[in-house]
Amino acid sequence: MMDRMDAHEELIALADRYWDAFLEAAPSEATLLGDRRFDDRIEDLSAAADERVLGTWQGLLAEVDALDPERLSAEDRVTRSLLRTELNAAAQHLEWRPVELASDQMTGVHAGLLTMAPQLNAPEPENALALVRRYRQFGELMAQATDRFRAGLGSGRTPARITIERSLNQLDGYLASDLAEDPFTTFAGPAGWDGESAWRADLAEVAREVIRPAFAAYRGVLAEELLPAARPDEQPGLCWLGDDGADIYRRLLHQHTTLPDLGADEIHRLGLSELEKLSAEYAEVGSRLFGASELGVIFARLREDPDLHYGDGEEIMSDARDCLAAAQAEMGNWFGRLPRESCDILPVPEFLAADAPAAYYFPPAADGSRPGAYYVNLHEPKGRNRYETASVAYHEAIPGHHLQLTIANELDHLPSFQRMSFSNTAFVEGWALYTERLADEMGLYPDDLARIGMLAADSWRSCRLVVDTGLHAKGWSRQQAIDFMVANAPVGITEIRTEVDRYIAMPGQAVAYKVGQLEIRRQRAAAEQRLGSAFDIKAFHDVVLGSGSVSLPVLRELAATL
Repeated sequence: MMDRMDAHEELIALADRYWDAFLEAAPSEATLLGDRRFDDRIEDLSAAADERVLGTWQGLLAEVDALDPERLSAEDRVTRSLLRTELNAAAQHLEWRPVELASDQMTGVHAGLLTMAPQLNAPEPENALALVRRYRQFGELMAQATDRFRAGLGSGRTPARITIERSLNQLDGYLASDLAEDPFTTFAGPAGWDGESAWRADLAEVAREVIRPAFAAYRGVLAEELLPAARPDEQPGLCWLGDDGADIYRRLLHQHTTLPDLGADEIHRLGLSELEKLSAEYAEVGSRLFGASELGVIFARLREDPDLHYGDGEEIMSDARDCLAAAQAEMGNWFGRLPRESCDILPVPEFLAADAPAAYYFPPAADGSRPGAYYVNLHEPKGRNRYETASVAYHEAIPGHHLQLTIANELDHLPSFQRMSFSNTAFVEGWALYTERLADEMGLYPDDLARIGMLAADSWRSCRLVVDTGLHAKGWSRQQAIDFMVANAPVGITEIRTEVDRYIAMPGQAVAYKVGQLEIRRQRAAAEQRLGSAFDIKAFHDVVLGSGSVSLPVLRELAATL
């Protein structure tokens, strides 16, 4: 018994050391998560810093490997497996020097800073003053980023042209925005603080004299050095970088799916198979809704009927609020464990909206200073489809990301990394996609129009398996990817272009959704068959969600305990 207790304490100490080192290396993310220890620091993007962090991950991984799992409880064995997976993935990720290609509109240094800025807050005066000190370091941060981009160019790592064009659009939008509404100056400060006026003046001065000039200099490097060297739309994928690109893509597929043996060819075939299965569902719902069963007719009606498009942004927000309210009312019948923290619905900031997806989610801060936030894109509302709102809301908020990530955050008995890490993409995104169909079981889709939106979303995620691998392993052009999605998913052309450009910018990430969804559905079907009438959907969901965000191999182990 004492040996097991010693092993538990050793494991928790290793987990805490990892999480502290992770947050120290990612201070902006620490602030976002509600850990205020590093508010006065900013990321170090230098190659030397990467080497130091890589050494830390490798050292911790060796210690985790040396910890005998037989000395651990069942719960601790799950923690050890997840910690080992995360450390190994983090080390493999750093080995390929990802900062050298982080100039795109999704993972780019600028994109991360601009996306996070509206989410930050300063609950206490010391936090407020510390963030001013962080912001004064923006010049060094952006200079480090551009130095790494130049190093990437020097080794043949050219970016895709479309991602640089979209990044420039984001930067131009920010630099042209009103300083009085700058997201780095308008976030919430300490309540009732008598020093707020002076602090706001300092923030405005830093934004004007440091942050905006740093972004402008960064923009200059993207426009004058990266754009002329960028790969054309005919060669947007990693495979055009030769063996280096193939190695990067293999690593990213492993990282995002957590399945080391799942390769690009198998993923490509899986996507084609899933699209074929969806045809029968479209025929059934389309016959009731439109009196048509042919995919081409159904897709044309969904894209072209003006009555199926929104008139303005407030309509989108109103429908999203209704969906969230319906889900909140029903979730107690399907989940034993419920989140304590609430979920806000907010518009995507306008300077990001043109190059952002239809929606995204930020989990609540661990310190309780900020609720979860579901961001809805209101850009060009007449190009947004009414039938997509419900499935997107259930994916991003409840019972999708907000429920899963907030429950994970609130599992106080688990180590911090297990509760707050976003590393297991296939589980996190797979859960959210799983809940789009679960919402139908829950009776949340009010009619066949919303239900066909669920099918459209499933088509879209199945297309990702084909398109992502097509771009990065098979040499597809950007237009080839767009054409495939137009033929196989009833999504608007503007959204398809944005999505394809996202896959170009974030290789491998998009395939994780469908891979994870299929694994959760597979484990549920196995449990239903094994348990028969004793199967309890609440118990299944509580087991799936009860260990934080897990890898797919660990999910299989957990499901087998039912």
